[in-house]
Amino acid sequence: MPHEILIVDDEPDIRLLIEGILQDEGYDTRLAADSDQAIAAFRARRPSLVVLDIWLQGSRLDGLGILQAMQGEEPAVPTIMISGHGTIETAVAALQHGAYDFIEKPFQSDRLLVVVRRALEAARLARENAELRLRAGPESTLHGESPSIVAVRAQIDRVAPTGSRVLISGAAGSGKEVAARMIHARSRRADGPFVALNCATLAPSRFEEELFGIEGSADGSGAARRTGLLERAHGGTLLLDEVADMPTETQGKIVRALQDQTFERLGGATRVKVDVRVLATTNRDLQAEIAAGRFREDLYYRLAVVPLRVPSLRERREDIPDLARLFLARSAEAAGLPGRELSADALAALQSYDWPGNSRELRNLMDWLLIMVPGGAETIRAEMLPPSIGQGAPALLKFDPAADVMGLPLREARDLFETQYLQAQLLRFGGNISRTAGFVGMERSALHRKLKQLGVNSEDRVPI
Repeated sequence: MPHEILIVDDEPDIRLLIEGILQDEGYDTRLAADSDQAIAAFRARRPSLVVLDIWLQGSRLDGLGILQAMQGEEPAVPTIMISGHGTIETAVAALQHGAYDFIEKPFQSDRLLVVVRRALEAARLARENAELRLRAGPESTLHGESPSIVAVRAQIDRVAPTGSRVLISGAAGSGKEVAARMIHARSRRADGPFVALNCATLAPSRFEEELFGIEGSADGSGAARRTGLLERAHGGTLLLDEVADMPTETQGKIVRALQDQTFERLGGATRVKVDVRVLATTNRDLQAEIAAGRFREDLYYRLAVVPLRVPSLRERREDIPDLARLFLARSAEAAGLPGRELSADALAALQSYDWPGNSRELRNLMDWLLIMVPGGAETIRAEMLPPSIGQGAPALLKFDPAADVMGLPLREARDLFETQYLQAQLLRFGGNISRTAGFVGMERSALHRKLKQLGVNSEDRVPI
């Protein structure tokens, strides 16, 4: 979506000149002639950038005063100062108070456009860097080639450019926030902010303050004005993470904000207009929450314009080997340690585990293995895994060489081995007969006959 630029100048001709230059380049603009108009426009809706004249005739505050007021409320919005009576001292003062750059009048339109582009790009990079620091490098792609995760990525590709609200459901740790970030990154708002509110960890008394912000005192006394997440997400995406934990009182207020794209800050009487795409995630059955009176039905239908479900890890077991290798390699790189390999028996054991914590639990396990498994062992084997993981491994992986197998007739011993071997391989490939047949070197029909003969179940969850 186009960036919106606030132009503040006391001369109508200059305002219209700058507006024309910027609109010809595809920017949206708003105009203000003095400090009161400028601050009111800034507070009504945060612009992407401000072009601000220093000398404003008949204005309560000059440009430097306006700059200080704006920087005090939202320092992330870049400001370009302009003046026909500028001096080096004036330019230095503007930069010291947080201006991005200073341009003297008269100026070339090309010079103005170059500075505007650079300021917007610098603001975008600063926003991305701040987000990366806060969230320690969030995952931004749903990895895997299983049919279920390929289908989810296809849904994301279809819905991302539309601007529709999306309700993302799935178990904890399955990658719901990753899906939300993918939607944002593939949308027309990709250059805008991505702001997340974790409803599960925020105290109920602070929800409205975080979402809507605080108006503050007009005279500067008392509580300071504070921008809420809805304003910070203007032009971008707001994620309501685990939205089922939002208090019912706040649910009623967010319904109107979603409908009108306007809201009032706490303590304020003026409605603030924003342009925000809202995504939501949940690990609960919201229909059951509605029936229990804990979630508003009208909010559900506003959020669930497009429902999207992220499968749990045990529903896509064939992705586990590639995910485990990816997480292990990342852990080694982050820790500055040599890479490690996972043996076939270790991968089969990982695929047999149910992963209640999903991808997050698998990532944590790879960190643990890198630290706890002795460095002399380049390959991580099944017996090196924690007992909680290994105890569900296929029987073949736990085969006891001291068992009285020699007491079995050859046919029974062979059937026992083939049963356990094929169970492990089916589990490895998520029950996919074609991929299992290709790996074990059998025709698909021959494998079907063998499985039927041995009584092996070919469903995704092979009995152990």
